[in-house]
Amino acid sequence: MPSHREAIDLKYRTFGRLGWLVSEIGCGTWGMGGGESGWQGGSDESANASLLRAVELGCNFFDTAWIYGRGHSEKLVGAMAESLQDKRLHIATKIPPKNMNWPSRRQDRIEDVFPYDHVMAYADRSLANLGLECIDLLQFHVWEDDWADKEEWQRAVEDLKRQGKIAGVGISVNTWEPTNVLHTLKTGLIDAVQVIYNVFEQQPEDDLFPYCKANDIAVVARVPFDEGSLTGSITRDTRFDESDWRASYFVEDNLRQCVPRVERIIADLAGSMSLTDFALRFVLDNPSVSTVIPGMRRTRHVESNIGVSGLPPLPAGIAEMAKRHRWDRKPTAWSQ
Repeated sequence: MPSHREAIDLKYRTFGRLGWLVSEIGCGTWGMGGGESGWQGGSDESANASLLRAVELGCNFFDTAWIYGRGHSEKLVGAMAESLQDKRLHIATKIPPKNMNWPSRRQDRIEDVFPYDHVMAYADRSLANLGLECIDLLQFHVWEDDWADKEEWQRAVEDLKRQGKIAGVGISVNTWEPTNVLHTLKTGLIDAVQVIYNVFEQQPEDDLFPYCKANDIAVVARVPFDEGSLTGSITRDTRFDESDWRASYFVEDNLRQCVPRVERIIADLAGSMSLTDFALRFVLDNPSVSTVIPGMRRTRHVESNIGVSGLPPLPAGIAEMAKRHRWDRKPTAWSQ
């Protein structure tokens, strides 16, 4: 698609009850962290250029996590923010589970995953990595709704807010488990939910989005491209180095099911628009989404993704077609 890349018109949305005006396309930084169990093939030089280009084009929401390179992604984001102190940027990060298991499991006890001291210690660690006095949004990186009424996490977030170390609290919901947080939201302590939402994963529309809308809870949509399949770059023959996280996600079972579904979408689009524009526009067309955070570790990704903000909503026929590609998946050994 042509000229929309030349004149980028990034739009903004209100971030739930926190009231921030955030770019509807934010920047996901997992791919920038590298390291053990991360995305491979990037470089700090490319990451830094991408972060600066994103801000230049109006992006003001950046999502990171301690586990992305064991603090490396946080340091990259922090250095960028330090160099642009005249800009009001909103930075979100995540506390890793103490047992280092992604996702959490039904039988996990919060005392083993997010005990009070662990939450407090990692909040301080992230503050140091980011070079900040206050984190805008501190998120739990896994979750079980059975923990909703546990004192461990409630006391931690209340103390962190009271100490001025965080402004908001979020939960990053486990893959394909959008309802595994609803009871927790009723505590009133959660300001934002991060959830997988894309053309395949439409389940958040059923229960989570209506609840968030009714209670002014922000929604951060992640994985708009299904870890890459919805860019059209993944084939049945795709293989990643064992050190790359994607090698554990795009296993044979996933490729066998996923690739034909992507091919059907491309056929249905019939050249009317690119697959990536379609995938990102689908997410943006849902008003429940406060911001979507595609990974953008190269400047061409930044420009391409942010450019979608200026596109019109999907035509009615295309939007209806998107609904037919819903794929209700259940967590598996490889979904993580």
